[in-house]
Amino acid sequence: MRTVTFEVSRIVPQTPAAIAARIADTDSWSTFDGYGPLPGIERAEYETRTPEMAGSRIRVYNADGSNHVEAIEEWAPGERIVIRLGEFQAPLSRIASHFVEHWRFEECGAPDGGTLVSRRFEMIPHSPLMLPALWLISRLMRGAVDRHMQRLVEER
Repeated sequence: MRTVTFEVSRIVPQTPAAIAARIADTDSWSTFDGYGPLPGIERAEYETRTPEMAGSRIRVYNADGSNHVEAIEEWAPGERIVIRLGEFQAPLSRIASHFVEHWRFEECGAPDGGTLVSRRFEMIPHSPLMLPALWLISRLMRGAVDRHMQRLVEER
């Protein structure tokens, strides 16, 4: 089945390890503000946290009262992190089965240090009929991720 994908990249003035530590710190997840009608994150908490992080499950509570789960599938902080978003509530649960977020890190050797961070999303619809709705959601999600990446650039 076709998926909807997008990618956002920025040079972030932190090391890959510092960025991964921020991802692991659920207190920082509320910096994801959303975009337009797409809600931001109010809070996130571990349902399961494994020592190696892969296999950890995080329950995310959104500003609109909905929630979903983000499961860490891969945890290689110097290179990549893969997170599967699912267990959506309606109406999103009727449109998408899940999303997969791929974080890639590449130290870029800029004068003040920094890491090229790329976040690629694969959004999987329940059926081909849901592709147009999922495409519209992806535009909002891209705006939210772009805003969040800019926030990472501005924070040290």
